[in-house]
Amino acid sequence: MSANAKTLIDAVRFNQDGLVPAIAQQYDTGEVLMMAWMTKDTLLETIETGRACYFSRSRNAFWRKGDTSGHIQIVKDIRLDCDGDTVLLVIEQTGAACHEGTRSCFQRRLV
Repeated sequence: MSANAKTLIDAVRFNQDGLVPAIAQQYDTGEVLMMAWMTKDTLLETIETGRACYFSRSRNAFWRKGDTSGHIQIVKDIRLDCDGDTVLLVIEQTGAACHEGTRSCFQRRLV
């Protein structure tokens, strides 16, 4: 693991369940595509492979985005917010980001 990766992981404030929220944002448009949870292991896997990996709370399992759908996320940058309690993945999305088949999970609007 690189020194930068170790510094980033050490700065993350995982919650009592060992999770941290991660926002996926399209690198070229700034569009917010989805939010998912990460563990230390999935964050490390993301850093090492360059593909977004998450933790599914409903399945209680590791989840690499696109393994079943083909809609992968290539990581361009990883950022941590000022409090260390949210990860931002700047990604290149292939296909839909949402499990409902839409580009973004954020389709519902409060007008």
